[in-house]
Amino acid sequence: MSVLILLIEDNKDICESVTEILELENFKVVSADNGVSGIKMIEEHRPDMILCDIYMPDMDGYTVCGLVKDNPETAEIPFIFLTAKAEQKDREKALLLGCDDYLVKPFDNVKLLDTIRSCFDRKGKVY
Repeated sequence: MSVLILLIEDNKDICESVTEILELENFKVVSADNGVSGIKMIEEHRPDMILCDIYMPDMDGYTVCGLVKDNPETAEIPFIFLTAKAEQKDREKALLLGCDDYLVKPFDNVKLLDTIRSCFDRKGKVY
């Protein structure tokens, strides 16, 4: 079974790096470089997980998370923020919106993969 992860990230280098890490672990990855494109990708692909930056052009990650979690058709998709926003108030805002986890950049490969697996385990999803 192939697990599809949507990565919404406007930094090309981070997008390429995270995609490579995930593909080496046999995850299938699709990406979007802003929130508006990310919402379209969610509708088109119905990913098994969403990894999303917060600060992006056109629509920020908070808005994306809110739209995903408010929609009954997508609310159960695990949602992890990948962000440089390290303050506690930012983490709290993200969790109130319904995100499942929150990784502060820079993070290492092991931490990323452990967070993804842990999130899938909490949701009872097979990966």
